[in-house]
Amino acid sequence: MSPTPILVPLLNANEPEARLVAVHVTDGQPVKKGDLLITIETTKAAADVEAPIAGFFRMLAQPGDTLSVGDTLAFITQVADEVLEQTIAVNPNSTGSQASSSIDPVSAGLRITRPARILAESLGIDLAGLPTDRLITESILRELSGQSPQRDRSRQTNSTIIIYGAGGHAKAVMEMAQAIAAFRIAGIIDDNQALTGTSVLGIPVLGTRDLLPDLFEQGIRLAANGVGGIIDINTRVKLFDRLAGYGFAFPILRHPRATVEPSAQIFDGVQVFANAYVGSSTLLHERCMVNTGAIVSHDCEIGSYTHIAPGAMLAGHVHVGEKALVGMGVTTAIGITIGSGARIGNGAILLADVPARAIVPAGKVWTVS
Repeated sequence: MSPTPILVPLLNANEPEARLVAVHVTDGQPVKKGDLLITIETTKAAADVEAPIAGFFRMLAQPGDTLSVGDTLAFITQVADEVLEQTIAVNPNSTGSQASSSIDPVSAGLRITRPARILAESLGIDLAGLPTDRLITESILRELSGQSPQRDRSRQTNSTIIIYGAGGHAKAVMEMAQAIAAFRIAGIIDDNQALTGTSVLGIPVLGTRDLLPDLFEQGIRLAANGVGGIIDINTRVKLFDRLAGYGFAFPILRHPRATVEPSAQIFDGVQVFANAYVGSSTLLHERCMVNTGAIVSHDCEIGSYTHIAPGAMLAGHVHVGEKALVGMGVTTAIGITIGSGARIGNGAILLADVPARAIVPAGKVWTVS
């Protein structure tokens, strides 16, 4: 009996691609009909994919891979160790003349997903040198490219970006840049020398700040700050200044699942994370951040370098100065001003203006200036 393919479904008529965000079973695991296998998402929707029949789950793609509608995510086989190298799944709903497959057989014995092949071409990696003992996906290719750093410098483009930092906030920045799909992440710079040669989320740690001049000479012009600056916002400011001093520019990073109204103005280096909302006529100054799930309502103004933390809710006409921190879950009254350098603790309720450099304790109800 032929393997049963698990294909990328069409979730949104306007989006021909979907991203694999989670795999809920292991490769080779026996599954029953209706078992949860995979979760995929587009910028507008997410969906769980269930087993259409009982059998053995055989994974092809990996979390983080972006595939086209109709590409093969996995197979259900009737034999646990069935060989899949030559299996190509045809999308029965395809209107094109060619079959759709997530395996791109470019040379004898090599199995590589189509997104991985595109990535390999962008990195200048010779496909003939890739291993044939596994399916090559985007994440595996990034790890391999980190181990073999010789790349064709002529292939660097204006969309190539580096991430400064390898911690928790940096991970969110990396995945946001990947979700935007307009950037190719060349690698990570982190001042912890022990991390050099390792990888984070499949992205290689290239080295410390000492490598920045060489990266710029290679033609990389874009950088993203992966340090959140929760403890000290000045750390984040200094990293921006360091990168700018080497000549790097900072693109706007706006997660596809963030909502930014058309009348809002956003300047260079701003980061707007998943599920955040930026309202009408709002102004986000250079290098500020609206973190996951935060709400910045209409007619607000957020100063340079300021961090609006996850889940904060700013009412309309709120003005926040530069280098301020508005903590997680903070709520405000309409029309108040938060001064430059102020630090607002998690869960505080602001009913009046907060002076510059003031500290509002977590959970406090602030009623006087």
